[in-house]
Amino acid sequence: MRHRLRRVHRQVDKLLEDIIGERKRLRQKKMKDTAEDMLDVLLDAMEHPDTDVPITHDNIKAVIMDMFAGGTETSSSTIEWAIAELMKNPKEMTKVQDEVRTKMQGEASWCDIGQLSYLRLVVKETLRLHMPAPLLIPRVCKEQCRLGGYTIPAGSRVVINAWAMSRDQRYWEDAEAFRPGRFLGTSVDFKGGDFEFLPFGAGRRMCPGIEFGLAGVELCLAQLLFYFDWTLPGGMAPEDLDMSETSFGVLSVVRKEPLRLIPSIHAPLHLKY
Repeated sequence: MRHRLRRVHRQVDKLLEDIIGERKRLRQKKMKDTAEDMLDVLLDAMEHPDTDVPITHDNIKAVIMDMFAGGTETSSSTIEWAIAELMKNPKEMTKVQDEVRTKMQGEASWCDIGQLSYLRLVVKETLRLHMPAPLLIPRVCKEQCRLGGYTIPAGSRVVINAWAMSRDQRYWEDAEAFRPGRFLGTSVDFKGGDFEFLPFGAGRRMCPGIEFGLAGVELCLAQLLFYFDWTLPGGMAPEDLDMSETSFGVLSVVRKEPLRLIPSIHAPLHLKY
C-alpha cells in the first residue's frame, strides 16, 4: 500500500509540476492571451516575496490539488442532492427542466449556462439545505475575544455551524422546505457576504474554487436534466424518497443511501464542452 501511495504521489506531483512549468514558460514568453486565473495570481505572489505571507512552489501545488481533489466529492454530492430534491419536488423538476430545454438550444454546453437563472437558484437552495461541509473549516482564535456573552480564549479552535444558520427560521421562511424561488429578488449569494448562507465560508480563507466548482455542478446538472427524464424505481412515490444524511470523512455530509433513479433518454447525447 505504501509503495502504491508513493507511486501515485509521484505521478500527481509530476502532473502539477507540468501544469506550473508550462504556465511559467508562457508567462516568460508573454504568450498567454487568456484572462488571469488563480494560477497566475499564485505565481505573482510567489514572485513577490515581500508579501505578508510568502507563497512557495509547494504551496501552489497544494492549492491546485485542493481545487481538483477537494472539489470532486463536494461537487458530486451537491449534484446528487440537487437531483434528489428535484425528484422529491416534481413541480420544481418540471420548472427547471423546462428552462434548461428551452434555453439550451438543442444541446447542453458551457455557452448557455449563464442563461439558466432558475438552475442557479436550484443550486443555491441545494447548498442551503445540503452544504457539503456544514461546519466549514475550523478556525483558530488569534486573540481573546467576547461573543454573545462568552469569552473565547486565544488559541481556541472555533467551529462554525453553517448548517444551522442556513436553516434558521428567523432568516428563512419554511426553512426545511426546498424552495429555489425564495432567492428570487434577493441579493443573497455564495460569496460570504450574507452570514445566513455560507456554503463556501467567508473572508480571506473562504473556498478559492467557488466559480470552478459551481461551473462544474451547473453544467453537469444541466446535462442530466436536458438529456434525460428521471423516474424513481419500483413505483416509489416522491414523498417516500429517503433524504437521510450521514458523515463522510471529517467535514463532509452526504446522502446516507445512494440515489437510485431510472433514466430515459429525452434528447440525443451530443455533449459539447
